[in-house]
Amino acid sequence: MGLRDRFYTPRTARAILSWRILVALGVGVTVGFVNVGVGIGVGVAVYAALVGAAMPKGPESPNIDPFMLSEPWRQIMKEAQGSGRKLRATVEGVGDGPLKQTMTGIAGELERGLAEAWEIARRGDEIDDAVRRLDPTALRSKLATLQQRADAEPSPEADAAVTSVERQLASADRLKEQSAEAAASLRLSQTQLDELVARASEVGVGTVDADTYARDVDDLVVKLEALHQAVEETRTA
Repeated sequence: MGLRDRFYTPRTARAILSWRILVALGVGVTVGFVNVGVGIGVGVAVYAALVGAAMPKGPESPNIDPFMLSEPWRQIMKEAQGSGRKLRATVEGVGDGPLKQTMTGIAGELERGLAEAWEIARRGDEIDDAVRRLDPTALRSKLATLQQRADAEPSPEADAAVTSVERQLASADRLKEQSAEAAASLRLSQTQLDELVARASEVGVGTVDADTYARDVDDLVVKLEALHQAVEETRTA
């Protein structure tokens, strides 16, 4: 995204009309006690810097390769990539002008959402890999054997071995639950992304309000950001 595209986004609009005005005003007034002209200049500079920091960043998009992932993450990301391509094609088909500029900014937001989805899928794949390494099937077989031994020859050591395997199985179950929840949420987000991509065509011909559409896009990206944060927190949970 270029600077112009990053400026015309819902995130930047919220930043412009926010607490940043009061911060810049406070700085300007403080400096203005010494020199009014300098105070005004400093206040404007602080405000511009704060808004600039809040604007969507323009780094290179992540290298999304669904085939690096296992299922269901691979299929989810393949579908997400397909949705992204459809959206870009829709935006490219809009004639030059303010509407295309607006839609380009909105598409940039959805690209950011796609990057968030990729990070979620990667983390979900890591969790699934951890479950595979634990091998719940083998653990259950081992637990059954240990329980038989503990029943036949009770001892503190036998009980401790059973407890250890039970804890490993509990860990595997928690990880599987976290993965299932993340996958379900990501599938729902993909469905919503497909809906937004379909609506983009209506925005492009002016039959759907662009501002309402932009808010809906922003809401989806926020949900993806929250989901990404949630799956990252499982690292220390």
